[in-house]
Amino acid sequence: MNQKFFLWVEEYLFFPNFFQRIISFILLPLTFIYMLIIAFKRASAKTIDFGIPIISIGNIIVGGSGKTPMTIELAGKYDDVAVILRGYGRESKGLFVVSNRGKILEDVKTSGDEAMLLSNSLPNATVIVSEDRKKAILKAKELGCKIVFLDDGFSKYDIKKFDVLIRPKEEPTNIFCLPSGGYREPKMAYSFADLEIKEGVNFKRVVTFVRDGDILNVLPLKLLFLTAISKPKRVLEFLPKGTKMEAFEDHHDFTLEELNTIKDKYEGYTIVTTSKDFVKLEKFNIEDIILMDLKLEFINSANFKLIDEYINQYLKP
Repeated sequence: MNQKFFLWVEEYLFFPNFFQRIISFILLPLTFIYMLIIAFKRASAKTIDFGIPIISIGNIIVGGSGKTPMTIELAGKYDDVAVILRGYGRESKGLFVVSNRGKILEDVKTSGDEAMLLSNSLPNATVIVSEDRKKAILKAKELGCKIVFLDDGFSKYDIKKFDVLIRPKEEPTNIFCLPSGGYREPKMAYSFADLEIKEGVNFKRVVTFVRDGDILNVLPLKLLFLTAISKPKRVLEFLPKGTKMEAFEDHHDFTLEELNTIKDKYEGYTIVTTSKDFVKLEKFNIEDIILMDLKLEFINSANFKLIDEYINQYLKP
């Protein structure tokens, strides 16, 4: 997808200008139909209790809001954990155990970028990708896992779970659902969450820059931010002014031809990228690449004790 068009679409979905708002209003009849479908699915769902604590980390807007780093922070606190996700951007179909208690069994093409990042970041966890989350939960139980973290599982109404919803630091000015806006569910859906946490209130992002395993205190003057994540402009606040950006659509699989073109265009620049992008870029052995190591730091008022109480309902003798 053309970079300008990709960024235009994200602007339209979340922070539209006057012309984009007109398009948004024109599409409202389709949005109304979409919302009726969502309401019907929620009302008609019959909840299944799998007999294992399932914690869903999700959001109700399109694209990223910190689900993966939040899953890493929370799942890392427990033993015998399985992390289950669909595996967007992977070249495979079906169910795959990407890692089994830290032992990585598949490559990034099979797993997708997020699943590989989770596997690398959670050395004691089991990571499973599957379009069918219910099959994946049964597989996790078969492998002896005691707790399941479900990535982006809020819309799985037929699974009994503890729903954690993440609110973005900057709320979109476009409050409509798809296709008129970037919400996948009406904004009132936050009230359905068991735990709601907001960036800037309950947690903040802390970024460390790493090159060849060493932490950098000073960055090069000529930086190129190369990425294929959702809403890439949000990352620029962590980078020096004047940093150039080459952004591709979320989960894009980089090619050697693209990288060679970028290197020619930005001769003399040092590439900086995210951990999610790096799992797809490291096969190219790019020299002098800088990794943005993102961690979440909890601030206050996020009552994570509720998660412990929920888990204990299943694990107590």
